[in-house]
Amino acid sequence: MQIEDAFTAVAIGFEALGAGAIVVGLAIAVVLGVRSLRRGESGRKAFAVVRNALGSAILLGLEILVAADLIRTITSKPSIESALVLGLIVLIRTVLSISIQIEIEGVVPWRRALLRSGGSMLADAIDRDRQATDQHAEDSPK
Repeated sequence: MQIEDAFTAVAIGFEALGAGAIVVGLAIAVVLGVRSLRRGESGRKAFAVVRNALGSAILLGLEILVAADLIRTITSKPSIESALVLGLIVLIRTVLSISIQIEIEGVVPWRRALLRSGGSMLADAIDRDRQATDQHAEDSPK
């Protein structure tokens, strides 16, 4: 097995991981949305929960897919064409990431006080769900 074959396998692994992050994020988003509805929160609130969690998962997946593209490009035979294709793919995914972050947070990324990745945003969504569940349990009659 040549080194190029090994890096191709690594790139494919990253691509699968990126796609998996999006699929798992979708499942988490649906679960969080259903839990929100079961706590008696409005449909609008549940939709916002699903939208934010899914957007965060997509961000994480895009970050991993960019890494896969980088690995694939730097391990292939160097050419201007492959560099231009990589640049275009990274540009498109970066614009998508920025657009999704603006939609989720309501502010452009360079205006945020703290830098956060898609994974940390997904973790925040899970923490908010956990806090809401705890609050709901405290407010429920015993």
